[in-house]
Amino acid sequence: MNIGIDIDDTISETFETLLPYAQKYVIEDLSREAIIRMDSDCTDHLYILKMIGWNDEEAKKFWLKYYSEILKQVNIKKFAAKVINKLKEKGHIIYLITARWDMPNDNIYQITKDWLKENNIKYDKLIINASDKLRLIKDNNIDLFIDDSFNNCKDIVDNTDTKVYMMTSRVNESLNDEKIKRVFSWPEILHLIEKEENN
Repeated sequence: MNIGIDIDDTISETFETLLPYAQKYVIEDLSREAIIRMDSDCTDHLYILKMIGWNDEEAKKFWLKYYSEILKQVNIKKFAAKVINKLKEKGHIIYLITARWDMPNDNIYQITKDWLKENNIKYDKLIINASDKLRLIKDNNIDLFIDDSFNNCKDIVDNTDTKVYMMTSRVNESLNDEKIKRVFSWPEILHLIEKEENN
């Protein structure tokens, strides 16, 4: 089976690292109160822009200042490496498909590769700059896709036969679709895949 997996907030705990940096930036660089709107539209991977209310210029300066540092520091979700490596050992092809984008002064592809190596995550292909995940799912014949972005999950489940699991996060917990299977942990994902293999 070809398994496509997002990285941020799916394999890594990005929100927990990103939020303090975002508030630090608002307080120290923009000199205003760092109010977080948890009820804002959090359907896509750029949820922090909507939660904190940045304009394009403010967002650009934030990413330039902190993006690579955040990606180097994010923690891995519990059991993610163990489960992904077990899936690979069982013969599944692992595609890591992330919307992470390159920056003018930082090689985000290399930073991501280094982080994956440091966290002992085995995979077959790493794709960054994945702004159109639907196309990549089709192009790579992905059978199962795991992501935290509600928009990505819905787009794929509505337009392909690919099975979709949405990893629960603080920003998507109120978003649901009957065709999208919500999951809460990597052991649960492994259990669901093995259950399907045995049927």
